[in-house]
Amino acid sequence: MTDSAVTTGPGRFEVRVTSDSHFGWIRTRLSLERTMMSWLRTATALIGFGFAIVQYFNRLAETPGARAAYVPNAPKLLGLALIFCGVASLLIAIWQYRWTTHYLWGQTFRPIAGMAEESKQSPVMAVAVVLIIVGVVAFSAVLFRLT
Repeated sequence: MTDSAVTTGPGRFEVRVTSDSHFGWIRTRLSLERTMMSWLRTATALIGFGFAIVQYFNRLAETPGARAAYVPNAPKLLGLALIFCGVASLLIAIWQYRWTTHYLWGQTFRPIAGMAEESKQSPVMAVAVVLIIVGVVAFSAVLFRLT
């Protein structure tokens, strides 16, 4: 093995430029994408469920013959909390995704990445940004009762 085939990491391990390490890097990168998609699904569920709870209980309160709620603001507060948790979890997931992506593209792992530079951004990030906007709009709509 030549000297250029081994890159020493930050005191923890050495990176060997082999097909196994390259495909391991790819598996790790794809695992990162799957993790981000899981966060997207979770955030979508939280935002959607929070908004649905508010809408359902608002419509229920408007139904003729329905009793008044014991705590009238509880559905709104629960909905706001769920929407906030969805947006906050997505912001944390984006931070984690970007930190890990930069780590994988760092100088230590660049030889096994198989590419000289970081590739284009994943569509997962675009979906995450759109979902954050949807979450903020939903939060505002519930907070200011625009629905």
